[in-house]
Amino acid sequence: MLTVRGLPFLAAREWRELVTSREFLLFAVLVAPLVGHAFRIAVGTYAEMSGVGGGPAALARRLSPLDGVVVPTFGAYVLAVSLLLPFAAVRLVSAEKESGALDRMLRSPHSLTTQMLVKFAVLVAAWIVAWLPGVAALGIWRADGGHLYAPEVLSVLAGHLWRGALVISVALLAAAVTEGAAAAVALTLAFTLASWALEFVARMQGGLAQQIAELAPEGMLRAFERGEVRLDVIAVMLVTVASNLTAAVVWLPPNRDRGQRWAATLVILVVTSALTALGGDLRTSWDVSEDRRNSFAAADERALRAIAQPVRVEVNLAPEDPRFADLERGVLRKLRRTVRDVVVVNSSTTDSGLLEPSARSPQPAAYGEVWYQVGAKRAMSRSTTEPIVLELIYGLAGITPPPRVDRAYPGYPLAAASGTAPLLFFVVFPGLVAALWWRLRQA
Repeated sequence: MLTVRGLPFLAAREWRELVTSREFLLFAVLVAPLVGHAFRIAVGTYAEMSGVGGGPAALARRLSPLDGVVVPTFGAYVLAVSLLLPFAAVRLVSAEKESGALDRMLRSPHSLTTQMLVKFAVLVAAWIVAWLPGVAALGIWRADGGHLYAPEVLSVLAGHLWRGALVISVALLAAAVTEGAAAAVALTLAFTLASWALEFVARMQGGLAQQIAELAPEGMLRAFERGEVRLDVIAVMLVTVASNLTAAVVWLPPNRDRGQRWAATLVILVVTSALTALGGDLRTSWDVSEDRRNSFAAADERALRAIAQPVRVEVNLAPEDPRFADLERGVLRKLRRTVRDVVVVNSSTTDSGLLEPSARSPQPAAYGEVWYQVGAKRAMSRSTTEPIVLELIYGLAGITPPPRVDRAYPGYPLAAASGTAPLLFFVVFPGLVAALWWRLRQA
């Protein structure tokens, strides 16, 4: 049984094992240059669009630090957690299996579940510590006069926290299932590549693939990056991480019968599938973006929530059609957040719309048409703009449209850019990490 006194000792031992490994050194040294490079490019582009240096201010009134600086800077951590962190995470389990320390781990007075949770918590803590270069970049941005909106920044950090936790749980499971560290890392990287491929397929085909991709690692991160905190995403991530860690505990003991392993794994899969289905049906979400990009105006939201009849939207636009992206971003995404009973169906039969036969088809749903149905009433529109679509829905629902309020986002152009301290990211941070690593190794 784990005592309160034994928990800090166990965590300290795992922490030392992690931070003194060569795999973690590689991860920690490369993070700062990746972040510094992403930050320099982001600030340079943002300053250019702001008209700094006498250039034309192309879109200065609509510039968002969330899209222009925060998301691109922390985008470097997507590469770090996908391609570098798995090496360090796998080592905490694979090294014990290869050195024979696994037997001592199994004979420990602490349960295997507790030890696995401690390893997971230590890796998550290390992942958070690795954000120091990114936080420093945002500090430099703020010192240069750049604008930051705290809820947006916290949303991005939460997205990277969940994504990192998911990759760590997959790495621990891979290390428990495979015999060597190389195979475990390859399996973890395969999971990353599969998530990227799923997002690509979703963009090409839409439909069911799009719905699944929204709950996958990349889709989950995209939601947080646009300032949308979704309860369904959080629930699915929690269930997935818990199931991965549970499966890792099942597969780690080498003397456990293979049949028992597979039977327990099957039970985990069934329970996980059921909980994932329940979590995926949760509709609660919060829009923490400063420009409320994920929401209709407050008056429109009140009017739409008053619709008691089911709302159905039939879209005949290919997933690659720019009009579909505009409709999804400007109307459909907000509609799903607001209306209680809404179903969106895409009836397009091609990926790009170039060979769509409906241009010569006698069917009423020609390519480019979007049919809206509220109860038994239907109407069609080819527009993808929010005011026109809302007016159509209000007419079908028999609701008087609320007065429209201008929600113009002021934008935050950068007045002047002082430098992005390249030495901090390319010299100081890597040097400090290497020095601390060497000192810990010698202690």
